[in-house]
Amino acid sequence: MTDRLRVVYLDHCARLSGAELAMLRLLPALTDAVDAHVILAEDGPLVAKLKAAGVSVEVVPMAEIARGMARHQVRPGRLPGASVFHTARYIALLAVRLRQLRPDLVHTNSLKAGVYGSVAGTLAKVPVIWHAHERLADDYLPGAAIRLVRAMIRHLPTAVITNSQSTRHGLAAPGVPTAVIPPPVHIDAVPRSRPGSSPLRIGVVGRLAPSKGQHIFLDAFAQAFPDGSEQAVLVGAPLFGEADYEEALREQATRLGLDERVELTGFQENVGAELATLDVLVHASLITEGFGQVVVEGMAAGLTVVAAGAGGPAEIITQDQDGVLYAPGDVHALAAALQRVATDPRLRERLGEAARRRARDFTPEVVADHVVEVYRATARR
Repeated sequence: MTDRLRVVYLDHCARLSGAELAMLRLLPALTDAVDAHVILAEDGPLVAKLKAAGVSVEVVPMAEIARGMARHQVRPGRLPGASVFHTARYIALLAVRLRQLRPDLVHTNSLKAGVYGSVAGTLAKVPVIWHAHERLADDYLPGAAIRLVRAMIRHLPTAVITNSQSTRHGLAAPGVPTAVIPPPVHIDAVPRSRPGSSPLRIGVVGRLAPSKGQHIFLDAFAQAFPDGSEQAVLVGAPLFGEADYEEALREQATRLGLDERVELTGFQENVGAELATLDVLVHASLITEGFGQVVVEGMAAGLTVVAAGAGGPAEIITQDQDGVLYAPGDVHALAAALQRVATDPRLRERLGEAARRRARDFTPEVVADHVVEVYRATARR
C-alpha cells in the first residue's frame, strides 16, 4: 500500500492539553503517509494551531452537558438523561459525517472520543484505532466506568495504541491488537539561559490541578530549602473548573514563608522558553500518569528531571542514569531528591546530558514511523 491513508482524528477537546498537544506534534510528521482530517467536539485554541500547521480541521459541536461531563460523574446506570441523549445524538451525526468523508481509518485521541468515536466508526463501518493516553485505574475513573470502557475497548476498536506499558496493562484487553507508542516531543533548539552563578530554579510545568501535585512540590521545596536563594517556579494555569487551586497555592506559599521565592507564571505558550530558565524540572503528579510528556520535554531541554516514580515516568527514566525518581506523593522523598541534585552540580550536568540523549527516542519523526506501521496493519485487517 503506497497511497496516503485517509485518517479522521477525533477529539472532544480543543484546548491545549496533553493528548491534544501530542496530536498537534504528530500530524505534521505524518504528512507523507497520511491525509489527515480532524473533527473536534468544541471550538478552541487547538483549531487555529492545527490550521497553522496545515492540518484540515472542522468542529462538530457536542452539547456541553455531554462533552463537559467530569470523570467522577461517569457512573453507568446513573448518567443524566440529557447527557445520554446528546451523546447518542452526536454519535449519529458523527456516523453520518464519517460516511461522507469515507476515511480508511478513524483515530480517536481522547477517552471521551474513544467512547463516542468507536461507536460512530462501527456504525459507519470504518476501522477504529482507540488511542489511550490515560491509565484506567480507580484513582482516575469510578470502577463501573472502568469496566464499561474496558468492555468497549475489547469489542469496538480494530486496534489500540497506548502511550506506555502502564497504560496498556490498565486496559485489560489482551485480545485486541495493541501497540505501545509514546507521544512525540520536540527537541527544542532554545538554548539554556542559566548562568552558573544564578540562584537555582526548580520548577513544575503543567496544568495547575491538585492531581498534578504542585502543593506537594511546594511542601517539599520548603522542607529542602527553608533558607537560601533557591527559587520555585510553577508554570501553567488551571483548567476544567480548578481556578480555586491557583489561589490555594498562593496562600500555601505565603503560609510557608516562600512569597519571595515562589513564582507562578500563569499559562505560557512557549514551554521550551520556560524550560530554558530552569535548572531542575519536577514531575509531582499524585495520579499515576500513563506517560508524562513534560518529563520528556524537560529531558529534551537538558534539565535534571525529578519525577514521581510510577507509570509512564518510571518507564521513561532510568534511575540515576538520566533522571531521578521518588515515591509518588512522598514529600520527604521529594525533598531529599531536591537537596541531592541541588548540592551536586556535576550530577545535574551528567543527568542533563544523558536525559537529552534519551529524549531523541521521542521525536515526532521516530514516533510517526511507528504510527504509520499501525495504520497500515490496521487498514489491511
